[in-house]
Amino acid sequence: MLISLSEIMNTKNKVEHILAPLDMEKFIYNGDSYEFARKDPVDLTITNLGNREVSIEGSVKLTLILFCGRCLKELEYPMDITVNKKLDFKDADTEASEKLDEANYINGYNLDVDIMIKDEIIIGFPMRLLCSQECKGICMTCGNDLNEKTCDCDNTVLDPRMSVIRDIFKNFKEV
Repeated sequence: MLISLSEIMNTKNKVEHILAPLDMEKFIYNGDSYEFARKDPVDLTITNLGNREVSIEGSVKLTLILFCGRCLKELEYPMDITVNKKLDFKDADTEASEKLDEANYINGYNLDVDIMIKDEIIIGFPMRLLCSQECKGICMTCGNDLNEKTCDCDNTVLDPRMSVIRDIFKNFKEV
């Protein structure tokens, strides 16, 4: 959702309270697509601080459907996102305009709520999520979920750097 900041900036000390719905249907990150189990509207408070400065405060509750890093079971990952940004639109100060250029959620005097929240989701996105600390994962040979049943597969993982030494030992055993 795009929110125009020009009207807020034209009225000194104006405070605007907005409930902005998220338009994104899925969260796409690193080539993977994640569904939302819960997606509340973003509760925004935009304040004109005067002198071409705007304060953006907001919060939203989301729940993403992610997968366990070991057994690939579907998990719900709740996120409470809070945003507290201060934007400076002064033209004379080049450093402030460079900061606005880094804020990809600002396009001219428009605030793109979806991009702003997507950036915050990326910051809070887990590197790896487990269904439990005791999760045994999936067998590399047969693909069974080791949390549900065991298998008799040989899952010995040998270090490929030691292959030359293993070959030497094999040659001596044959003699």
